[in-house]
Amino acid sequence: MNETAYRRSCNSILIESDRTVVSTYKKISCTELIDNVMLLIVMQISEKFPGVFLVDGKLATANLTPGKRFFDEALLKEGGKEYRLWDPNRSKAGAAIVKGIKLFPIMKDSKILYTGIAHGFTATFLSDIIGENGMIYGVEFSDRCFTDLLPVCEKRKNIAPILADARLPDQYSWIEKVDAVYQDIAQPDATEIAIRNCRKFLKKGGYLLLTIKARSVDVTKNPRKIVEEEIEKLKTDFVVDDWKMLDPFERDHAMVIAQMK
Repeated sequence: MNETAYRRSCNSILIESDRTVVSTYKKISCTELIDNVMLLIVMQISEKFPGVFLVDGKLATANLTPGKRFFDEALLKEGGKEYRLWDPNRSKAGAAIVKGIKLFPIMKDSKILYTGIAHGFTATFLSDIIGENGMIYGVEFSDRCFTDLLPVCEKRKNIAPILADARLPDQYSWIEKVDAVYQDIAQPDATEIAIRNCRKFLKKGGYLLLTIKARSVDVTKNPRKIVEEEIEKLKTDFVVDDWKMLDPFERDHAMVIAQMK
């Protein structure tokens, strides 16, 4: 850890000069009583899934581009690594992990088709996980979201932005076969769009990570019932491994993990 810090008055905390308070320990000094006494506080880090960490109980990934943040996320340094805190309130994938999804099939070197990538918040955390040799092909239909995505892709070379309609996968037929398809599209036919893309691009045995916004499918039915009906549509092509409703992080949303047969 960088120990360049400044000393304040009694009971002050020595912190690094970066806007994010990052430390493996905090020095608490009292010049009148306990000068030069150090209190050591070690951050607790565990690996939830490959490349996905809990840092003091908070979801995080190891920053692929140390020192760079993209959406004002907190950066924490520990043991020579820099971690980015992954807010489950802003990411359905993050919410699914916090809600206890039993499988998260994104890993180092994965190739991913991400339909509905939007401005790239979740994609940057997947980018951390897959590393420099992985690749995310990010499809976005909205011009505004795509414009917001481009600066992120300039800093993250493992995210390729594609301005296209996910309903028409022939528009990006040039991409390679992928290990996973991640879809986050709020449309009534979102499940059919996902199946269409998986049939074209997903490797046999690869995984679909499908977010379902129940209210986009039918505003009159019970959200859980809608999700169960959408899952039934997958069973011809997939084995459904797990799914979770994402409340309270994302109301009336679900995440489904399914493996292509």
